[in-house]
Amino acid sequence: MATAHLELSQVSIEFPTPQGPYKALDNVNLKIDQGEFVSLIGHSGCGKSTVLNIVAGLNQATEGGAILDGKEVNEPGPERAVVFQNHSLLPWLTAYENVELAVKQVFKKTKSRQEMAQWVMHNLELVQMTHAKDKRPAEISGGMKQRVGIARALAMQPKVLLMDEPFGALDALTRAHLQDSLMDIHATLKNTVIMITHDVDEAVLLSDRIVMMTNGPAATIGNILAVELPRPRNRVKLTDDAHYNHCRAEVLRFLYERHTKLEVIDNSAPSPTAKIKTG
Repeated sequence: MATAHLELSQVSIEFPTPQGPYKALDNVNLKIDQGEFVSLIGHSGCGKSTVLNIVAGLNQATEGGAILDGKEVNEPGPERAVVFQNHSLLPWLTAYENVELAVKQVFKKTKSRQEMAQWVMHNLELVQMTHAKDKRPAEISGGMKQRVGIARALAMQPKVLLMDEPFGALDALTRAHLQDSLMDIHATLKNTVIMITHDVDEAVLLSDRIVMMTNGPAATIGNILAVELPRPRNRVKLTDDAHYNHCRAEVLRFLYERHTKLEVIDNSAPSPTAKIKTG
């Protein structure tokens, strides 16, 4: 049997607190194929961001770990690029310079100055931002900032693109445009994507599989749903698609059941670790 491109194997993680160790994740197991688009969804505090941080190498699992192409992930690396909800662009640099910074970090020993410049422009072109290459973050919209952030991540030529609610702070129309752009980029590059979202429609539209997380503490994978919709996908046509609506209903049902359980917990005695947020 072929090994997975990316594997989370028996991942558990604890964080120290004044009240004792807090177990954020418990026995998370997941295999992801090369080129697959996987979304993580669940209520706040379910450990979605912690999973992403372990794959990114920003957190170390207490037990188990992440394996990428047969190598254990122990630290951050350019083969795993992260796009955050907050674009994290350097405000004193232009769009071009923000992308160039990542390109120089990864390719300064393997590309010439001219090749790096061409690569920067290529990635700005992927996200349709060449027209604003000389503008600083304060001079462009929130959606444009996210486009530059995505270009910067793609410019590192990562094996895995990690996205932590990348469109969560944007208005609905901008979000829809960026979702379409992301689908186009994924179709072109065939890169592996793991994305955290709270938006059920976004998860179904973009994903090959949706990983649904149980509530924390000791969160784990509650269910995995395969989204067997042909690509390219058209959001308008999908509204009448039976499988699309089935997937949407399955995710909503899972989240509703977990929300009911959260309400039961909230009405009981407060937990000493209730203020810790891991998702």
